[in-house]
Amino acid sequence: MPNSNVQVTTGSPPRIDTSAAHEARVFDYWLGGKDNYPADRALGDAIATHIPAIRGMARANRAFLGRAIRHLVDAAGVDQFLDIGTGMPSAGNTHEIAQRVDPSARVVYVDNDPVVLAHARALMASHPRGETAFIQADLNDPRSILGNATLTSTLDLDRPIAIMLVAIMMYFRDGDDPHGIIRTLLNAVPSGSYLVITHPTADFDERVMARVVATIEQAGIVFRPRTRAETESLFAGTDIVEPGVVPVTAWRPDSCDRVDPDPAWFWAGVGRKP
Repeated sequence: MPNSNVQVTTGSPPRIDTSAAHEARVFDYWLGGKDNYPADRALGDAIATHIPAIRGMARANRAFLGRAIRHLVDAAGVDQFLDIGTGMPSAGNTHEIAQRVDPSARVVYVDNDPVVLAHARALMASHPRGETAFIQADLNDPRSILGNATLTSTLDLDRPIAIMLVAIMMYFRDGDDPHGIIRTLLNAVPSGSYLVITHPTADFDERVMARVVATIEQAGIVFRPRTRAETESLFAGTDIVEPGVVPVTAWRPDSCDRVDPDPAWFWAGVGRKP
């Protein structure tokens, strides 16, 4: 049962529409979760007809999240995380990984899906020495996140914060100014903060990814894969740490990991704000 060190901030009462697929719930389906609906499963299966290995790719993306967090806490001393587009609760959430290393770590989750909100209390079982919070907000308006009282009461904006944008920026077209969104977030945090991004790409198979894009957009979801160079450009204003922007499975793999980068069509990287 979640302890008292949790906060949930909502806007208007959530209206849950399960008739249309939502990206967070599609990922939940691929990861073997139960918080998804027929529309989500239908889209997930349709994408899998083009990329049969998509479930493994989703798991590889999730595994990177764990490695990146452990690196940031262990090697960089980061104990504050802003996780935007967190998705459905599942094993190995950001606060669980961070607080396993540093029980005093603080995490603010942000998502715009009311189904995620409905499960927020299950997600936020914080360690008593740490704190977690959840904000219902949209990354299209980053200032609404940064100005939220829950964020400022949970995280100290004068100390380094890791901004987690894991599998989220592909839902923004170039015209949505993704660079400006990220710049707004980075401008709000001090030197020594970090930016973590994973991003799907067509670099490994352009024709298959084009079919995936068409399938996703037919479901009413914006989807913009980006090249390695385009993904690197999202880190503007940071120094990208070694090994750079690489296939998600190749970013600091654990000694027991089998590195097989090509099937996981995500670029991954971590940048430090100087």
